[in-house]
Amino acid sequence: MKLCDSSINGFYETMKKTLSTELRLLSLTLLTVWMGLGVSAKPDEKEPLKPTTVLYDRILNRDNPDPELIFEDRTAEYTDSGLSVTGKEGLVRLDRYYSLGERAVRYHVKLSADARAVFQGDQGEFKAYVDMAARTISIGVTPEKIKRSSLLNPEHEYIVEVRREYQTSTLQITDLYTGESEQIEVTVDGSGGCGAGAVKSEVYVGRQYDYYCFGLVSGTELLVKQMCVVAPKCDLTLLLYGDSITEPDGYFPSELFPQSWVQQIIRRVRGGAIASGRGGTTINEVLKRIVNELPYLKAKYVMVTIGTNGGNTEENLSQLVEYILSQGAIPILNNIPCNESASQIAENALIERVRQKYGIKGCKFDLATSKNYDGKEVDPSSMWLEDYGPNSPYVLSTYMHHPNVSGADRMVARTLIDVPEIYE
Repeated sequence: MKLCDSSINGFYETMKKTLSTELRLLSLTLLTVWMGLGVSAKPDEKEPLKPTTVLYDRILNRDNPDPELIFEDRTAEYTDSGLSVTGKEGLVRLDRYYSLGERAVRYHVKLSADARAVFQGDQGEFKAYVDMAARTISIGVTPEKIKRSSLLNPEHEYIVEVRREYQTSTLQITDLYTGESEQIEVTVDGSGGCGAGAVKSEVYVGRQYDYYCFGLVSGTELLVKQMCVVAPKCDLTLLLYGDSITEPDGYFPSELFPQSWVQQIIRRVRGGAIASGRGGTTINEVLKRIVNELPYLKAKYVMVTIGTNGGNTEENLSQLVEYILSQGAIPILNNIPCNESASQIAENALIERVRQKYGIKGCKFDLATSKNYDGKEVDPSSMWLEDYGPNSPYVLSTYMHHPNVSGADRMVARTLIDVPEIYE
């Protein structure tokens, strides 16, 4: 059965006219589940019935091959002991897209005496290394963050854990034979804007985009016995989705980061909140990653701020709203903030139509970041200035669409009147 069937349309119109907002949301949730619309969890995997911090967990060996671990035959093969990585020209990739600002991946490994292994994101902008031959652990930033490790012993097995906590990334190794651990960490320190808009020099650290990968850089073997992905909390009050506007991690100076709008909201919310922002993305990427996060963590509210990079349609926004409803959560679909091109005007008209269609709420972030509080022209004092000069690699030479501290304060103020229930 399709959504355009007359019987469904008749049911929906009658429901829209007669039910309260709360009952309408419940009915739409049941309808979405019944019809099996929208995105779904991985095939052959049952969604957890209760909230869990464990997003993925697999013991790896010949009897338990995982089709979600993608690699070429020459790179690795399953053995009785685990997944044996011996090829040096490829990586093993977990085919699950994550963008949670707080998460960790853990590997149960054993390395040969001459092995140097890498644990990275598929985009290659973040790389962590365990070098058994040199007895070091390191993170590939400039300059390289490296530490001599007295724990590394080729006769032992280890947990290699790579954590992200918004701006900070950590590599930790734990010796399973002794229980001892060592770690190193690096922290993004954004420049605010760019060019004339920069308030300091940037310290760049990759943010573990987008799919977890691992491989053998040199040496004989990296044996991976188990892999799991975890979050620090579940049963959340709020889960936030979006693009770089919801991921200020990359451009906010570290000393100002707690004043970003996302972090202010997270601190105010009772019961736990996590952001899943990813710079440069659209609703299409949100639809890909939400199925790997929301069904496990569970959340009362899911707040979405998406559209600055284009890609929104009534169809895919409706698909996202219906998926959130199918997970028993309440969608909050925000207006995107103002920007240098005024593209928010058309985007927010579309977003408003979808909100009206489902009787849901959203924050008017365009009003909060506009000159005359009318959502039309961006207020420069609310945004970081990105000035790329006459040789800009982008369409424009200057951009203003990432909220600064002032813009963040105004956006948070809008949440207090548009969706005060998230703070109950």
